Amino acid sequence: MYPILEARILADKIYLMVVKAPRIAKNCQPGEFVIVKLDEKGERIPLTICDYDREQGNITIVFQTVGASTERMAGLKTGDSFCDVVGPLGNPSDFVKEDLEVLKNKKYLFVAGGVGTAPVYPQVKWLKEHGIEADVIMGSKTKDLLILEEEMKAVSGTLYVTTDDGSYERKGMVTEVIKDLVQNQGKKYDVCVAIGPMIMMKFVCLLTKELGLPTIVSLNPIMVDGTGMCGACRVTVGDKVKFACVDGPEFDGHAVNFDEAMKRQQMYRTEEGRALLKLREGDTHHGGCGQCSDN
Repeated sequence: MYPILEARILADKIYLMVVKAPRIAKNCQPGEFVIVKLDEKGERIPLTICDYDREQGNITIVFQTVGASTERMAGLKTGDSFCDVVGPLGNPSDFVKEDLEVLKNKKYLFVAGGVGTAPVYPQVKWLKEHGIEADVIMGSKTKDLLILEEEMKAVSGTLYVTTDDGSYERKGMVTEVIKDLVQNQGKKYDVCVAIGPMIMMKFVCLLTKELGLPTIVSLNPIMVDGTGMCGACRVTVGDKVKFACVDGPEFDGHAVNFDEAMKRQQMYRTEEGRALLKLREGDTHHGGCGQCSDN
């Protein structure tokens, strides 16, 4: 069992939990994720590791209620436990493997949209701990849905906050802030990392491609099974088929076929859609989740 040491609401339908998981906390890196199960018969839920404390043996997860399982998770309190927490899974962020001296000469811009702030935070924190300050753009629909602002402010070089409705700080989309920083203020960045809703990442990548700014995206929002078997997170990167959970979750944003990924995401939600995807994709589909019809 994995005890929940802290459970609190960050915003409407968005929850944070600190979980005792010493072995995961000891080995995890920014960009990786875990799979949690509420009980023996529960659904496997992949969640990005938002933070970790190696000395205390704790990891922090943030999730949004989108279905029955996450709704049940939201009802857990401090003192409750998860039946299973498996990880770390996936691949760490690219910069973790880079030469530190080379990395210190790079200027990073992070773009966090909505719940995507959770996986951005450990990356920015890791860079800060290694003497590298990155700029961060945080966007949300309204002020009430903004999460981890103070935590992000503590680890970022400069934090820019924008809301779609103008209820807090700037008004507008994150792409407008990128344009302002690069085109109007003359900011120079070597790498952009964008994590958030698929549609947000798509338009960030369209803009950064025009700007000639290399961009990394995390496709954790499309994961379901988390082991490469179900086919839900299949995505085309360049001319190759990849699976976000085992090949990613981070990819070259300019090479990701976002339109295909978003279409698959919609189709995968229905039994008919899953069957059609399996028929179309054949052996490359991956059908080990038990949800795909054999017919």
